[in-house]
Amino acid sequence: QVRTDYWTMVRKIAGGVVVLPTADECYLTIVATLLTLVFYYIFFGKKHSNKRKTLAEDLRLAKLKVSYLQEKLLVATSGEGKEIKSEDSREIRIFMDGAFDMMHYGHMNAFRLARSLGTHLVVGINSDVSITQCKGAPLMNDQERLTMVEGCKFVDEVLPGCPYVLNKDYLDYVIKKHRIDYVIHGDDPCIVDGKDVYAAAKEAGMFRSIPRTEGVSTTDIVGRMLMMTKEHHMNSMNDDVGKSFNEDESDGSNKNDYVILGSQSKFLTTSRMLRLFSAGHTAPTKDMKVIYMDGAWDMFHCGHVAVLKEAKKRGDYLIVGIHGDTLVNQKCGCNMPLMNLHERVLSVLGCKYVDDVLIDAPFAITPEMIDSLHITEVVHGSSSFEQGNLKMAHNFFRVGSHFTY
Repeated sequence: QVRTDYWTMVRKIAGGVVVLPTADECYLTIVATLLTLVFYYIFFGKKHSNKRKTLAEDLRLAKLKVSYLQEKLLVATSGEGKEIKSEDSREIRIFMDGAFDMMHYGHMNAFRLARSLGTHLVVGINSDVSITQCKGAPLMNDQERLTMVEGCKFVDEVLPGCPYVLNKDYLDYVIKKHRIDYVIHGDDPCIVDGKDVYAAAKEAGMFRSIPRTEGVSTTDIVGRMLMMTKEHHMNSMNDDVGKSFNEDESDGSNKNDYVILGSQSKFLTTSRMLRLFSAGHTAPTKDMKVIYMDGAWDMFHCGHVAVLKEAKKRGDYLIVGIHGDTLVNQKCGCNMPLMNLHERVLSVLGCKYVDDVLIDAPFAITPEMIDSLHITEVVHGSSSFEQGNLKMAHNFFRVGSHFTY
C-alpha cells in the first residue's frame, strides 16, 4: 500500500505527463536483464574466451617469429655463415652434441651459429658415463649440464644421454626420431682412440662445421681458477701483484699502478657480437611488470639459470644488472671475478629467461634508477652482502635459495 501511494504521488508531481513504471515492471526488467547476461555468457562467453586465448597464442608465436627473423638478418649482415635451405622450403632441423661441461658463452655462441644454419636446433648432451670413458669425468653432472643447455635461448630442443661417439646406430636413431637434417660441430678435430667421432655423419653427407669461438675455452677458465691470478681483469704495473685497491696509498701515489683492462682475456668483445646475442630483445610495454635482479653472475652456472627462471616467473620482463669488475673485486676479493664484465654480459644475454641487461650496474638501487627502468619489483638471491643495495628499492623480494653472486 505504501509503495502504491508513493508511485501515485510521483505521478501527481509529474502532472501526469510522464508515466513511471510500476514496481512489478521494474522487477521484470531487472530479471530479464540478468537472464540475458546469463544466457549470453553460457552461449557466447566461452567462445569469446577461447578466441582471446587463440589471439594471445598467435601474438606469442608472432613475437618468436620476429625474434627469429631479426637474428637471421643480423647473421646475414655479419657474413658469418650461409643458411642451409631445403628445396621444398620446409624447416631445417640441426643436431649438435657435446659434453658442455662448465658451459660458457663460447658454447652459447656455438649454439647460435648452429641454429643460424637452419630453423630448429636440437642439442644432444653426452652422458657422464660416455664422457668419463672417452676423456675423463666431467666437473658437472648430467642434470647440471642439462639445466645449462636448456636455459640457453639459442636452443630449441634438448636430448640428454647422448653417446660421446656419434656412431651410425645412434645417428640413424636421431634422424628417425627427431627428423634431423644436418649434424653440426666446431671445426676443431674430435678424435677418440684414433677415430673421428663424426665419421658416420660425414660418410652420410650430413656433417657441417662451424668456426669455434676464438679467445675462450674451458681450459683457459679453469686455469684462471687454479692460478688464482687477477690478470684476466687487472694489469699490474709493478711487482706488488697481490696488492688490492683498498691498500693504495691515501695520497693517491699508487693510483696508476693498476689498470682495469681485462688484459688477459683473449676474447675480443665487439658491438656486433653484443647485437647478435641481444637479437629479439625489445623494450617493455607500459602494462608489463618489470623485475630487476643484479649480481656479478661470475662463472655463469646452473644455479644462476635456476634463480633467473624463478625471478622471471614473478613478472613479464626481467632486467638483470651486471656489476663491473672493480665492484666485484672489492666485494669478493681474491681473484674475483674469474670472467671480466664483457664475458659475463654475454653469458647472461644467452639465458632465455633474461629480457635485458644493465651493464656495469651500480651497487645502490636508487629511486631514480627504478623510475628510469620502470622497475616494479627488485628480487635478490641468498648472498649476504647483496642485500645492502636494496635499501632504496620500493619493493624487493627474495627468490630461491641459490647463491647468485
